[in-house]
Amino acid sequence: METVLLVEDEHELARVVIRELEAVGYQVLWAADGAQALEMHARQQPALVILDWMLPGMDGLEVLRRIRRTSAVPVLMLTARSEEMDRVLGLELGADDYLTKPFSVRELIARVRALLRRISHVQQILEADREHSTAAIQYNGLFLEPDAYLVTLDGSLLDLTRTEFELLHFLLRNPGRVFGRAYLLDAVWGEHYVAGDRSVDNAILRLRKKLGPVGEAIETVWGVGYRLIPAEQVTRGGDAR
Repeated sequence: METVLLVEDEHELARVVIRELEAVGYQVLWAADGAQALEMHARQQPALVILDWMLPGMDGLEVLRRIRRTSAVPVLMLTARSEEMDRVLGLELGADDYLTKPFSVRELIARVRALLRRISHVQQILEADREHSTAAIQYNGLFLEPDAYLVTLDGSLLDLTRTEFELLHFLLRNPGRVFGRAYLLDAVWGEHYVAGDRSVDNAILRLRKKLGPVGEAIETVWGVGYRLIPAEQVTRGGDAR
C-alpha cells in the first residue's frame, strides 16, 4: 500500500480527500501546516506529497523548497491561484503537477495515480539501467573492460575514479540516449538529486578532461542533461559529423 502525505489546512477538504484516497487503496498521512508536513515527510518517506500552496505560517512553496533539498518525491500542488506565473513558479521550484481549487476529487485521484505510475515506470527503467554488464566495450579508441575495472585510450591506461569509471560505463552502454542530471545521479551514484547538487556536472567535466578529444563526444543537451554521441556519428576527435 502506497503512502500519500496530504498537506492541507482546510479540515473539511482534507477529510474528504483522505476518505476518497483511502477508498481507492492509499494510506494517507495528514499535516495541517508546513512544519508538521516537513517532520512527517522526513519520518515517513511517503511515495507522494499533495501540498496546498496557501498554508498558515510557512507556505507551500517554502515547504516544497525544503523538501527538494533532500528528496525527489513527486509533489502535486493544490492552489487557489490560477495565474500562469504562479503555476510556473511552483513547477520551477520542483512541483511535478498542480491542481487549481476548486477541483474534482476524481481528477485529484487520477493525477495521483498518473504521478505514481510515472515514477514506477521510471523506477523500472532505472533498475534495468543499473544492471551490471560484463561485456567489454570499444568506442573510438576507448576500450573498457568492466570485470578488470580497466579503461584504455589508444592503448594507454586511463586513471579513473570509481565514479568516473561507472559514469563512463553507463554512457558507453547507452549511446545516443539523453540523461538528466537527476537520472544520472540515481543510476550511477545511487542517490537522489537535490537542488544545487553539482556532482554530475563536476564528474562529467573531469571525465571529459581525462578522455581528451574523445571527451568531446559527451554532449551537453542544454536544459536537459548529457548524452554520448554514437560512435558512428563522430569523427576521431569526438565532434559530430
